[in-house]
Amino acid sequence: MALKAPAELDRMLAALADPHRRRIVELLRERPRRAGELARGVGLAPPALSRHLRALKASGWVEENHPVFDARVRIYNLRPQPMAALKAWLEQTERLWVEQLKAFKTHVESGT
Repeated sequence: MALKAPAELDRMLAALADPHRRRIVELLRERPRRAGELARGVGLAPPALSRHLRALKASGWVEENHPVFDARVRIYNLRPQPMAALKAWLEQTERLWVEQLKAFKTHVESGT
């Protein structure tokens, strides 16, 4: 999965720059959770958690679902696509650095 634009990567990384958001992602890696459970797990008041969840949703990391039995309940879960896109970007970046370092090594060893 390729990133659509550099701005998309910026949003994804900016969302993960906050330690509370990373903790939310860690909790959601285990299983989907309700907002109250996330607030307790992260140690935040509901309004603060809501701001972090909005940032994670806007960046594509998290999605919100409502169970059929109660539309007032919000269940949050981690979306796999952003991680796949980030991994692909990192692999491309790694290949670039490997190629650059090989070229540098060849240049140094040739003595030119």
